[in-house]
Amino acid sequence: MYYNREEIVGYLSAPIFQTVADVVAALGGQETYLIGGFVRDMFLRRPSKDIDIVTVGSGIELARAVARQLGREAGLTVFRNFGTAQVKAGHLELEFVGARKESYARDSRKPVVENGTLEDDQKRRDFTVNALALCLNRERFGELVDPFGGLDDLEALRIVTPMDPDVTFSDDPLRMMRAVRFASQLGFFIDPDTFDAIIRNRQRIEIISGERIADELNKIILSPKPSVGFELLDACGLLELIFPELCALKGAETMEGVGHKDNFAHTLTVLDRLSKMSDNVWLRWSALLHDIAKPATKRFDRRQGWTFYNHNFVGGKMIPGIFRRMKLPVNEKMRYVQKMVILHMRPIALVDEEVTDSAVRRLLFDAGNDIDDLMKLCEADITSKNPEKVRRYLNNFQLVREKLIQIEEKDRIRNFQPPVSGEEIMATFGLTPSRPVGLIKEAIKDAILDGVIPNDYAAAVEFMHEKAAQMGLERKK
Repeated sequence: MYYNREEIVGYLSAPIFQTVADVVAALGGQETYLIGGFVRDMFLRRPSKDIDIVTVGSGIELARAVARQLGREAGLTVFRNFGTAQVKAGHLELEFVGARKESYARDSRKPVVENGTLEDDQKRRDFTVNALALCLNRERFGELVDPFGGLDDLEALRIVTPMDPDVTFSDDPLRMMRAVRFASQLGFFIDPDTFDAIIRNRQRIEIISGERIADELNKIILSPKPSVGFELLDACGLLELIFPELCALKGAETMEGVGHKDNFAHTLTVLDRLSKMSDNVWLRWSALLHDIAKPATKRFDRRQGWTFYNHNFVGGKMIPGIFRRMKLPVNEKMRYVQKMVILHMRPIALVDEEVTDSAVRRLLFDAGNDIDDLMKLCEADITSKNPEKVRRYLNNFQLVREKLIQIEEKDRIRNFQPPVSGEEIMATFGLTPSRPVGLIKEAIKDAILDGVIPNDYAAAVEFMHEKAAQMGLERKK
């Protein structure tokens, strides 16, 4: 993991860093450093395009000078209230800030900021691995400044705060979420003293906005093995504060010798399995929420054992409330997750039964273009410890997939609209918008989905007349 000085200088030979070094020299040589996640990821050999630069002086003026030097290709955005500026150059984003020290009020994570030294700035960082700094001044170009042993913590895969963790987390409680997120993203462990401080300060998360918490949750969900993050959130007590519905899935209950699985553990297994198939954050949310209504629908019956009837439909109704409370987007993303939760039992039902053309048509119609995502979710949901059962389900899923392809090629059902519109039905029989119009249109749709008639206009028109005659309707003269 360690780089020597020559390797670091070689890494910093990229034109953008040479440009910053030249501008710093032209401005008189004010102390300027690369700092934060970019430096951490450089040592971890991970790609990173977001570059944080701290200077002992005005970060805004340095950003302006760098943007001028880069010319037309650069875009400059100044955030004067925060004392920062952003320069966009190609695919890179450089964030400039003046070195500062901070103090916090008890009821806010917005600090009182004063100008400071590099050491002041490193002390205010969340974790030692994010406090590493590389000098960009020509006479010390590439020199590492690591006052808190961050490089050793990188080597040990350890997340630890540079200062007293109780102060660090009380000042900015979002850092507790970030600790969990880095552990999940990077495969690190949280130092025991640091983790204990999260437990002690967990109630402070209440001052953090839902948007910031949702952003961290999204990053945890997108990590290579998201269960790591959610298990840590649960262990430190944050999960019950920010996501009580997920906590409610915990535990396995036994009655009369019959038990059910721990649906929290099952959910995390499904999420991990799905994460190997897709990096779609909303599909991963679907996995996290697919059984969210099981606590509300759990019943015990002496003949059937534990049941969770209609948990998919009840779960679908819960999604808007969860998204609103957690400040997740209440738009087509939410509707996508809602659809996945409602439909996640359908392909499994096809596996359990004979795969009929009619059932496949209806699944294609209801899932539309999301059918492939739905199938991934359902395959991830097969978590039985019985290998024979898993093999049988996966084989049957393959049959369902083949049937989906055949039906789609033959009947063009995905996202189809009935060939005959309501307007044509009204014009044909002299009707106004009314229940008979809806009944005829629904009957045509059902006839196509059930394979009674093909999905084409002529067959639909003929069926329309047959249905209308049964209802006593006559064609308009």
